[in-house]
Amino acid sequence: MYLRELRPKKDGKEHSYWSLVETVRTPEGPRQRTLCYLGELNTSAQARWQKTIALFNEQGESRQLKLFPSEVEPPENDPNVARVLLNKVRLERPRQFGNSFLALELWKRLGLDEFWPGQLDREPAEVPWSRVAAVLAINRLCAPGSELAIEERWYPATALDDLLQIPQASLNDTRLYRCLDRLIPHKTELERHLRERYGELFAAEFDVLLYDLTSSYVEGAAAKDPMLQRGYSRDHRPDCKQVVIALIVNAEGFPLSYENLTGLREVANLSLGGLL
Repeated sequence: MYLRELRPKKDGKEHSYWSLVETVRTPEGPRQRTLCYLGELNTSAQARWQKTIALFNEQGESRQLKLFPSEVEPPENDPNVARVLLNKVRLERPRQFGNSFLALELWKRLGLDEFWPGQLDREPAEVPWSRVAAVLAINRLCAPGSELAIEERWYPATALDDLLQIPQASLNDTRLYRCLDRLIPHKTELERHLRERYGELFAAEFDVLLYDLTSSYVEGAAAKDPMLQRGYSRDHRPDCKQVVIALIVNAEGFPLSYENLTGLREVANLSLGGLL
């Protein structure tokens, strides 16, 4: 549908009338069919019609007419008309929304928005620790970086301050590090929760579990950390102390549990009692 202007002459004077028409297909070709006569329209009425009429093609697609048609000058002092000076338009504080929103939805699908408050928010805090944990997890998914990088660069560039209601000034690297310390005691409960949720979402089976070890070595004496020991080095660095990392996954590769063990290979045993 669209507006069509008619300019008949009467008594030597030209008049302007408007009608609402649509294009239809006929055996003789496309024709215009008048839906209704609108009569004479002042500038304000014509502008309102132009802003609300949509054109529909035969496939059912639609497009909106121009909000401010160039051939129609809006009336002066019309409260429904806003004039925009394109050379004065500027973009301030652009932020990434899509990836943060999707990651937060995944966080909720896993039930972590209900799991962590019960574990971390038993005591009042300026910023709920469960939300800080969400920031850490979303960062690891979208743009892994250090806690300092989260504070200075990544978090201000996302929409998480609106999504999680954490002001930018309230998120710093100290709070992020303290949150990591608070997560460790709940490792077993978290693994059990994720195992159950993963099974519910994907009907996963856990009849067959795969167990593997890897190691990570450090330079220096590392005299104050008893976990760092010399043992069989997969990195071919027997001169360095190392820590052994054990990982358990199911047949689909979903990680069920991990454990940090001393660098001695003979003590690298992982208990599954608390998990299964």
